[in-house]
Amino acid sequence: MVDSRFFTNHGPFTVAALAAVTGTSVPNSTDGERLIADVAPLDRATASDISFFDNVKYVEQFSNSSAGACFVRAKYAAQAPAGMVLLLTEDPYRSYALVAQQFYPTTKPATGISPNASIAATATLGDGAAVATGAVIGERVTIGARSSIGANAVIADGVTIGDDCIIGPLSSISHSLIGNRVIIHRGVHIGQDGFGFAMGRDGHVKVPQLGRVVIGDDVEIGSGTTIDRGTGPDTQIGDGTKIDNLVQIGHNVQLGKRVVLVAFVGISGSTRIGDGAVIGGQAGVAGHLKIGAGVRIAAQSGVMTDIPAGASYGGAPAIPVLEWHRQTVAIARLTKPKRGSDE
Repeated sequence: MVDSRFFTNHGPFTVAALAAVTGTSVPNSTDGERLIADVAPLDRATASDISFFDNVKYVEQFSNSSAGACFVRAKYAAQAPAGMVLLLTEDPYRSYALVAQQFYPTTKPATGISPNASIAATATLGDGAAVATGAVIGERVTIGARSSIGANAVIADGVTIGDDCIIGPLSSISHSLIGNRVIIHRGVHIGQDGFGFAMGRDGHVKVPQLGRVVIGDDVEIGSGTTIDRGTGPDTQIGDGTKIDNLVQIGHNVQLGKRVVLVAFVGISGSTRIGDGAVIGGQAGVAGHLKIGAGVRIAAQSGVMTDIPAGASYGGAPAIPVLEWHRQTVAIARLTKPKRGSDE
């Protein structure tokens, strides 16, 4: 069960109301009036809960579940237990996410300006903006309406933050222009120097980093992530991009719209990544590359070359994913002990 000390349930809702949120249809009017009190996974759901079935690996859980209602694809409907209300959809997980948002909407940060925050006289705060204890807001900073700055966060001189943003505690932001509805989780660092040196035998000369970080609308950035500012061109993060925890983005990197970077990804400087690309956890991408729109890169891959749009790559060095799988199978065959071998 969801712990009420940390999350507030806004239910119950009727099945019909939840169906309307997700664009699914209710089998009959009687089912539509049924009250649902909470969301829950298949194996823990009760008759008053709604769940989802999206992965065939859990078909046994689905068939034995006590959930009162469930989002499911039509092809699995016959495997549902008796009495379960089925809401048919081609994307059960997305439907579940929309319903979970109804029960547990995002908690709005505390409003108001803490007397223990440090705010420069030249900073501008929009209507309803909030600044928590210990936060530091520098000169000429602009913070949009209803945006929230967490405890002990530092917003350096000149930074612009749009409307309805959430900046987590202990974050630091400099040299940045940030759009609307951006969520930056705790401990994120944005706008620091990029790693740029003119190297030589007599020492490495630091190259001034004179660019910015420009972040679009509806971006979310996970805890511990770092994004370096550009050397002259800007580091850019496109609209709708989602970045997991502990990701490193180097100077001059350009991420398109709706890019997904999973935990521990590292993107080296001046690489461009197209719209809708997805990069799995712990993958590393070398600098000055072009990764096309819609590319899929497997976890722990090492990308050393450009990748065309729509391709799937894996391995280190990364190669087309089918070729990578063939190589893996071939190596397994080569290392398999022969019959009669003592090893």
